[in-house]
Formats: sequence, C-alpha cells, structure tokens
Amino acid sequence: MIHAIGLVELTSIAQGIECADIMVKTADVTILAAKTICPGKYIVLVSGDVSGVQQSVNAGIDLGAETVVDSFVIPNVHPSILPAIGRANTLKDIKALGIIETYSVASLIEAADAAVKAGDVEPLLIHLAFGIGGKSYTLLTGEVASVKAAVEEGSALASEKGLLIRQVVIPRPAKQLIESLL
Repeated sequence: MIHAIGLVELTSIAQGIECADIMVKTADVTILAAKTICPGKYIVLVSGDVSGVQQSVNAGIDLGAETVVDSFVIPNVHPSILPAIGRANTLKDIKALGIIETYSVASLIEAADAAVKAGDVEPLLIHLAFGIGGKSYTLLTGEVASVKAAVEEGSALASEKGLLIRQVVIPRPAKQLIESLL
C-alpha cells in the first residue's frame, strides 16, 4: 500500500537523473517513474512513507536547485490517482466531464488528488506532458455538482502556484466526445 507520493519536476534531464539517484539514496522510497517528458523536462515520482518521501523530495529539490520547475509531497494519495496516470478509465455513464489543465506535471497530480478527495468524482485520465508541450491535464467525471466542486478545489491548488491554464466543466458531454478522448 502506498502511503505517500512525491515528485520533483526539472528542466534538465541530466540533473533529473542525478536527482533520482540522490532521492532513492536519501530515504527508503520506491521510484514509480523517472523519465523524460515534453518539452525536454525530467520527472522523478517516488512512493513510500510520508517522512521518507518528504526527505527524498527535499533532497531532490536541494540538488536540482534552479532546474526545479515544480514539486510536491502528497500524504495519503487517493487510490484512484496512480492508476489514472497515462491510462484511460472506461466508465459507461458519464454525467459530467471536468477538465483541469496545468503547466506542470506536479501541479496537475496535486490538483487531481485534491479534486478526487473534494467530491464524489472519478479520474478518467491523467495525461502528463507527453506530446503536449509540457502541459498536463486530467479528465474527471461524476454528477455535475460534484464535478464542479472537485474542479474548483483542484484548480484552486494549481492556481495558487500560478500553474493553472484552464478549468472546464461540461454537463452531459456528447458520447462521441467521450469516445474520442478515451
């Protein structure tokens, strides 16, 4: 069971690889992802207990210095977040579609986690910066009121960091649209 996740997002691939090394040497954490993303950035996503993840992320931030774009530590990450990263969840009855779009991977994962925890919604997809110029977005679904509340909550978090691009809620999205997105 994953208790916490943490991420460091960097502008340098070389610095990112070095950060991944120091992050796993600093604390007992597991690398969930250490890879390049668009446009030439690097992310290191780790899991473990809260204190270990915090120590690991702090070490990555310290080493990454001016190349750090964004970072987070999420204690008690919602269990629906990790499975939605990069994979579409196929739900049949989509009443409303919420979209949060950000400039960084870290701010989007934080926003998605906050959104899912805020309302009775499910993430359909969390798309992380691959082939979209470094932007990231999530698709959330549920009842219209729940989706609105969840999108507001997640967007507020990204907005506080200055990394929110746009938030949208579509009541009763067209089936053809959903099929094209998933």
